[in-house]
Amino acid sequence: MKTIEIRISGRVQGVGFRACIKRIATNLGVGGEAMNLPDGRVLITATAEPVILDKFVSMLYGCPRVVVRDLIQQEIPPAAYPEFTIQRGSYQYST
Repeated sequence: MKTIEIRISGRVQGVGFRACIKRIATNLGVGGEAMNLPDGRVLITATAEPVILDKFVSMLYGCPRVVVRDLIQQEIPPAAYPEFTIQRGSYQYST
């Protein structure tokens, strides 16, 4: 198992991106979480087998209404997640 952190910029907030991320993760059996960041990016933490994570990352580009400008991925210390969740913190997208 491997855990990665992904930071994605572009048109990624207010377009249903986190819900799409969760669908992809659930279908692939990836654990982790996704959250909006105050600077307009989305942060994803994901844990799975390396080949599954590669597929997960490549599928993120197919989410509707999303425009990925930049995707930065790095491996972080392994973390166990029972499922994939959307984190709704103090910052929320507003129109």
